[in-house]
Amino acid sequence: MTKKYDYSDWSKEDLIKRIYEMEKQKKYGLVWDEEREPEQVVLQCKNELPVLKEVKEKEIKNDPDKPTHILIEGDNYHALSVLNYTHEKSIDVIYIDPPYNTGAKDWKYNNNFVDLSDSYRHSKWLSLMKNRLYLTKGLLKEDGVLVIAIDDNEVHRLRLLIEDIFPDYDISSVTLVQNPRGNITKNFARTHEYALFAIPNGRSVINRLAVKNRIPRKLRRWGHNSERTARPTMFYPIIVKDNKILRIGDIPDDDFHPNAKNIKLKNEELEIWPIDQDGVERRWNFGLDKIEEEFDRIKPIKKNGLIDLYITDEITVPKTVWTDPEFEAGRNGATLVRNMTGNDFPYPKSIYTVERCIELIVKNKPNAIVLDYFAGSGTTGHAVMEINRKDSGKRQSIICTNNENNIATDITYPRLKSALNGYISPNNIFIDGVMENLRYYKTDFVPAESTDENKEKLTKQSAELLCLRENIFDLVLEDGPIKIFQNKEKYLAILFDQSEIPRLKSMIIDYNKHIHIYVFSLGDDNFTNEFLDMSNMVTVKSIPAAILRVYKRIFK
Repeated sequence: MTKKYDYSDWSKEDLIKRIYEMEKQKKYGLVWDEEREPEQVVLQCKNELPVLKEVKEKEIKNDPDKPTHILIEGDNYHALSVLNYTHEKSIDVIYIDPPYNTGAKDWKYNNNFVDLSDSYRHSKWLSLMKNRLYLTKGLLKEDGVLVIAIDDNEVHRLRLLIEDIFPDYDISSVTLVQNPRGNITKNFARTHEYALFAIPNGRSVINRLAVKNRIPRKLRRWGHNSERTARPTMFYPIIVKDNKILRIGDIPDDDFHPNAKNIKLKNEELEIWPIDQDGVERRWNFGLDKIEEEFDRIKPIKKNGLIDLYITDEITVPKTVWTDPEFEAGRNGATLVRNMTGNDFPYPKSIYTVERCIELIVKNKPNAIVLDYFAGSGTTGHAVMEINRKDSGKRQSIICTNNENNIATDITYPRLKSALNGYISPNNIFIDGVMENLRYYKTDFVPAESTDENKEKLTKQSAELLCLRENIFDLVLEDGPIKIFQNKEKYLAILFDQSEIPRLKSMIIDYNKHIHIYVFSLGDDNFTNEFLDMSNMVTVKSIPAAILRVYKRIFK
């Protein structure tokens, strides 16, 4: 909504100033009244700076060799502010499922529910999303992808907003059939919603999908150019046992001819050759350089007394309309959450929907970091764990939610705990936990005024931020103003008193892993010279200046 002015009594100077203002205004795009009622959580950051405080009793430690997932309880604007320091340009995928603004009192703005009677409900929703998307942009890697679930209530305004904030990104819209029965409206039964993918221009980041063949096709080639003589290097044996592929044999000499399609070996192993039923020597679809990559979609099948090899899945470019039954949100969403938490949650996504959206991007990124700051029931965290289960990846999820109606404590945390340690599926089958790890944090605050006392307060509460920034959590030493943490690859040392540098150096002299050292300074001192004799094993930074620089930039 544009402000209306009465220009009749304006001076010439004021009119000229107004003309200049109008020249600067946006000529095309999304315009709304975003100054009428600013968001209180945004204004709060002018007086208080967000930090994190760990809830130690909610920590879950299963296996130090597996990833540690992060749950942050608090307003997501404050959580995103913290992450702009700890994870600047570090996130591979941001998947969010914000409130759809249906008018059903499913979200609040400045602590008040927004319903259909609120004439500013679209402006409030856009302001909420704009504030968070601006903080989002600084978190994504150069090839990072933003995915937003949305429905028809705000999809068009959201797309314009993304185009405005992310001008260098291409936006693709995927339509998902998540309720085949449909929600009845005045004119249609609505069966779908959307996933908007914002992808950096010029980047090819979406992986191809493995889609089940209705009828498996033979791994052996047929028809034109399919005989052994056409591609001799693609004629070799594949050894199977107990209906599983064990290994690949060598390419034989040209004058060697197997006497059968199936040849028995020792230990009940079987050699399978690409020979058809007429005894013609043909070739496989893949050469030796590719065949092992395809094992997951090749299956031995016995027909007419002989075993042949079949391709069960086709690798295909993902389409923009998804209709698979697994995307239905009932059994794979609401029922699953109830089984895992003992509580009901309104309209959770099917885990397979979220898993598909994320896997398209991180399939070939086993160490990816995935963020969801509208975490709700925790589907994103659960989905990342299941993707790790498939390929033994070490992807990490960071999920953020407030605790309104005890959602964090009664839904999100119990679900992640069940995913980690095991639960009963909707099919009444026990699902083993992924045995990964979890850290639980709450947002907290320190005064924003730039005084020495406040800098000390920020530094004293920065340990959690630094652990999260370095992904190092295990405390191995706490001695007065010195704290040291470690993981398998490196150490983290925090020094709250720079006069103790000599003592810290004596403590770490025998460490055999790289050490990231943070030293408290009221200024922005560079302590590198203090560690020149250890320069090959340490990285030194001062705090809290680096944190304050980030906050100054995002809260300007």
